[in-house]
Amino acid sequence: MDFQSVRQPRKIRVAVLLFALCTAPYLLRAQTPATPPPAAPAWAQPGSATHTQVAPPSDFHRPSKNFNTPIGIFDGQSDIGSAIVPGSASYDASTGQYTINSAGYNIWYMRDEFRYLWKKMSGDVSLAADIAFPDPNGYGDRKAVLIIRQNLEDDSKEAIVALHGAGMIHLAQRPEKGNRVKDMEYRIGGRGLPGGESPDSLVTVTARRIGIEKHGDSFALFVSLEGEPMHQFGPPIQRHIDGPFYAGIGFCSHLPDKSDTAILSNVVLENSAGKVH
Repeated sequence: MDFQSVRQPRKIRVAVLLFALCTAPYLLRAQTPATPPPAAPAWAQPGSATHTQVAPPSDFHRPSKNFNTPIGIFDGQSDIGSAIVPGSASYDASTGQYTINSAGYNIWYMRDEFRYLWKKMSGDVSLAADIAFPDPNGYGDRKAVLIIRQNLEDDSKEAIVALHGAGMIHLAQRPEKGNRVKDMEYRIGGRGLPGGESPDSLVTVTARRIGIEKHGDSFALFVSLEGEPMHQFGPPIQRHIDGPFYAGIGFCSHLPDKSDTAILSNVVLENSAGKVH
């Protein structure tokens, strides 16, 4: 009998076993699922019947992630405050639509989390856009915003106009870096409109288009409810923002770890007051 021919298969079997043992850790590591995003802190959870959203700790900040790649009429974009889920945006030149996807707990309190498309500017500004939310079931306090900010940090001084998912519009400001936001809020409704249970039901009227005008240190909200010419809505706020500053559009889902979408179209951005239309 040829003993060499008997031993050879055993050597092959041992070699195969050793190869399997050596490569197993790499195979297991390759199959490990991606690490989920960290859980959002309790203060960042949206308001509900059992929870009230509160301000973040005064020392809580995340550096923004900035991308200096032009998009449409804007110089770049940022994830202000770096929400747990990264944002994104696209521009369709054929329709003039900007689609913004963003998570983020809020644009409020002493810091913000939202996707921001911006242009660096100085002087007076007219900025306006049509706004739509593709998902009708998104969180009621989600915000599509037009913002003029001193910088790209999460606690920047800023002036904001916003359309909320539930229809509220507001003119807001963070008076100084790190301060709490304050605002003037407007909720508009009408009776005898489609969607009411009866002719006497109060039905929310959602603005089709909003705008912000910076004229010196004055910032004013402009609104078109049903396609009529844009008109100033409420009193302006007075706030000095040094040039150069950032002017642009953005969106926040108001859900710290879940992204939603807003579409902003027919965007007007002029380096002059009195051009909102």
